Amino acid sequence: MISIYTLTSSLHDAERIDILTQEFLDSLHIKYTFRGADFSAYGKEGLDLIYVRTGGTEGIFRQLLPTLRQDRPFFLLTSGRSNSLAASMEILAYLNQKGLRGEILHGSHEWVHDRISVLERTLIASQALHGQRLGIVGAPSDWLIASGCDREKVWEKMGIEIVDLPIERLIANFEKTAVDPDAVDSLLKVPCREGMEEKVRASLPDAERIYRALKALAEEEHLDGLTLRCFELLSTLGNTGCLALARLNAEGIVATCEGDIPAMLSMVFARAVTGQSGFQCNPSRLDPVTREMYLAHCTLPLNMARAYNFDTHFESGIGVGIHGELPTGPVTLFKLSGSLDRAFIERADLVRNTYSTNLCRTQVIIRLQEGSQSIPEYFLRKPIGNHHILLTGDHTVVLRSLMHLLDI
Repeated sequence: MISIYTLTSSLHDAERIDILTQEFLDSLHIKYTFRGADFSAYGKEGLDLIYVRTGGTEGIFRQLLPTLRQDRPFFLLTSGRSNSLAASMEILAYLNQKGLRGEILHGSHEWVHDRISVLERTLIASQALHGQRLGIVGAPSDWLIASGCDREKVWEKMGIEIVDLPIERLIANFEKTAVDPDAVDSLLKVPCREGMEEKVRASLPDAERIYRALKALAEEEHLDGLTLRCFELLSTLGNTGCLALARLNAEGIVATCEGDIPAMLSMVFARAVTGQSGFQCNPSRLDPVTREMYLAHCTLPLNMARAYNFDTHFESGIGVGIHGELPTGPVTLFKLSGSLDRAFIERADLVRNTYSTNLCRTQVIIRLQEGSQSIPEYFLRKPIGNHHILLTGDHTVVLRSLMHLLDI
């Protein structure tokens, strides 16, 4: 829901201002509740826009500010008439001096309409994140030395609960999960990498059991997402979690590998704002000159793939990995820090799918945009850990809006 509040100087003709207000708001083609100068409901529900209708309103806003919610940006809407843009700039400068965030919504009617639509979408996403419950099944993998999480900050900032679940819970579920012949028969119809058919197909029954055991654990614990210490399954169950994670993600349950909490948070945030599954991947090779990046991992949400087949897991050579192909075209790389104080967002183009036996099974090559310095400046100097999330399509605007809204 969009609420529009107004700031108006008493020096202007009220009747004419009301007429111009209606003309301007009609031109935006948005659904809203007009609240005028009554700010009593500000910050309590939906997206709040402060329509600065005239100049001379700076002092009015300064007096009003102590009564307003200040934990998210102020959005100042202006038509540019009656010195309203100048007043909006003074108000925004005042907010910035006080360490508060804000944005002026001004431009063509089409641009303002689109910007408001993005802001409403990001607010809905931020509200959807509150109250989520995420699980760590097992502990983070030992090699993820820079991929911790400030759970208290995640709770205080987002209301997201992160819980620890012993991997023994998953193993117990697995042991009481019988093979489902119909489910296995369906999986047997998926092609396998040439030369690996016998090995992969022998692993499918237990890989399918891991999926159902993990899904049952998510249901038991009311999880919205999880991350799995998947390499633990190699020694305990002689199989991998790649297929389970690929299927859970396709079903809308965020599921990431290796107990990587920031990767899980990144995928949860991305799904909330885009509605998409994400590909958790390793940057395997980078070229600062061509701006190309080689990304790979052994699991991929099945609903992201335009085609896929089964393979073994790369490092162990056992179990069931996913070799998927993604659509070429625009993509977005995204990563949040575990303390929610930093994010990386970049548009790129997926230029081709590829395959090499000495890397994880799903492999894509992307090219960053002309002029991008992210490879030398970010990936080679200040990366947020290893895993990043790849999304199909350009979602940079909406992701950056969400980060701005959440002060990340």
